[in-house]
Amino acid sequence: MLYGITTAITALLLAALLSALLRVLALRLGLVDRRRRARPLPLLGGLAVVLSTCLVAAAGGWTGTAPLGDGVGRLLTAGAAVAVLGTAADVWRLKTPFLFVGTALAAACVVPYDEIGPVAWIAAVAWIACVAAAFRGLDHADGLAGTVGVLTAFGVGVCAAAEVMDDLAVLLSVLAAALTGFLMHNWHPARVAFGSGGSLFTGFVLASAALLTRTGYDTGSTVAVLFALTATASADAVLVLVSRKLAGRPLLRRGPDHFAHRLRRLGPTPPGATVLLGLATFAAVLVGVLVHTGWAKPTAVLWVAGAALAVVLGLLRVPAYAPRRHTEVNGARAQTPGSGTRTQSRVPGTRGQTRVPGTRGRPEERTARGLPVVGGATRARADASGSEGPPRVRGDASGARSRAEPFRALRALRQSGAGAPGAPRGRAPYDAESGAAGVQVPRRQLEYPPPPPRQSTSPQVRAPLRIRDG
Repeated sequence: MLYGITTAITALLLAALLSALLRVLALRLGLVDRRRRARPLPLLGGLAVVLSTCLVAAAGGWTGTAPLGDGVGRLLTAGAAVAVLGTAADVWRLKTPFLFVGTALAAACVVPYDEIGPVAWIAAVAWIACVAAAFRGLDHADGLAGTVGVLTAFGVGVCAAAEVMDDLAVLLSVLAAALTGFLMHNWHPARVAFGSGGSLFTGFVLASAALLTRTGYDTGSTVAVLFALTATASADAVLVLVSRKLAGRPLLRRGPDHFAHRLRRLGPTPPGATVLLGLATFAAVLVGVLVHTGWAKPTAVLWVAGAALAVVLGLLRVPAYAPRRHTEVNGARAQTPGSGTRTQSRVPGTRGQTRVPGTRGRPEERTARGLPVVGGATRARADASGSEGPPRVRGDASGARSRAEPFRALRALRQSGAGAPGAPRGRAPYDAESGAAGVQVPRRQLEYPPPPPRQSTSPQVRAPLRIRDG
C-alpha cells in the first residue's frame, strides 16, 4: 500500500513537471495544433504521460519493489512503441491508416494467442487498435481524453486487482496518476495538448490491460465488460462515423462532430461538457467493474448500451456541419457556403458573397443584390431638342470605368478645341450650359460619374438596420 501511494505521487508530480517542460520545447520547435482550435496549442503533452508511466513502472521493476511480469513488461514495451509512432504522427502528420496498422502490429505482440485461439486473437487485435484510435478521437476538447483515461484506468485497475494481477494493477495506478498530473495543464483553458502520442498510448494500454484481465472468461460476459469499460470512447467513434456517413463527408476528415462539440451547441460550457462526459464514463465503468467482480449480471451492460444508443441518436440531431445556402440570381441556382466561411468578391459592397459565374459586373446582378447600377450603354448622346452636349464617354454593360477613359475624354476635348479659331488648346468649342464656344469646361464635368461609396456590410445586413433606424 505504501509503495502504491509513493509511486502514484511520484508519477503525478513527474507528469506535471514534464508537461510544463515539453510545452516549452513544443513551442520552440513549432509543434502546435492549429487545425481544430482557435489558438495554436503546443503538442507533446501526452509524451509527459508516457515518460512518467514508463520511468516509474520501470524503476519499480529495477529496484525489485514491484517487479513487472512478462506480460506486463511486453505490454509496456509495445505501448512505448505506439507512443513513438503517435509522436511521429504529430511531427510529420502521418495518415490515420498508417497509425491503425502500426497499433494493430503492437497489439499482436500483446494478445495471448495460445489462450484465446486464432479467431478471437484477430478480433482482439482489431478491437485494441480501434479503441486506441477512439481515444485519439477523444482529444477534441480540453481535458476530455485525460478525464476519461483516469476513470477507465481506475476501473481496469480494480478488475486487475480482483484477479490478483498486482503488477498490472500497479501499472494502471501509475498511468492514472500520470494522467492526473497532465490534467493540471490540459484542463480548460488548456496550455498543452495531449497529442497522438499520449492518446494512442493511453488507449492502447487500457484496452490491452482490460483484455488481459478478461482472458479465460466466456465470450459473452467478456464482450459486455470490455464494452462497459470503454463505452464513452466507443460511442463517440460510432457517433462520428455515422454522422459523417450520413452527411457524405470523408470518414477520416476531421470536423466538429464529436461528443463535446455537440454538447457545447446545446448550452454547456467546455468544462461542463467534459464533466458530463466524465460522469457518464464513471457510470459505465462502474457497471463494468460490478459485472467483472460478480456483483451484477452481464445483462446490466444492456442499460449502458441502451443509454449510449439513445445519446448517439439524440446528438445526431444536433447540427454539426455548416449548412449550404442556395440562392437564385436570374433563375440560376448557385450554392453559397454556410456561416463561418468567407469568399472573395470583385463587386464593391458585396464582400462575403459568392459571385455567380457568367454574370460578372452585369447590371442585373447588381440589381439582384440591391446595389445601384452606375453607367451603362443605354445613355443618350443627345437630348430631345437635338442640341449637342458635352462629350461623354460610354461605359461598358456593367457601368465600370476603364483606365483609358480619362485619356480618351482628354483626347476628344483637344481634338474638338483644335479647329476653333482663337481657342486655346484644351478649351472646348462650346459651353456646358449655354453652348457658347471658347468657354473652358471644368475638369470635374469631364470625369465619369464617381462610383458609389464602398459599403462595409452586405445588403442582407443593411436592410434590417435601415428598418431599425427608420
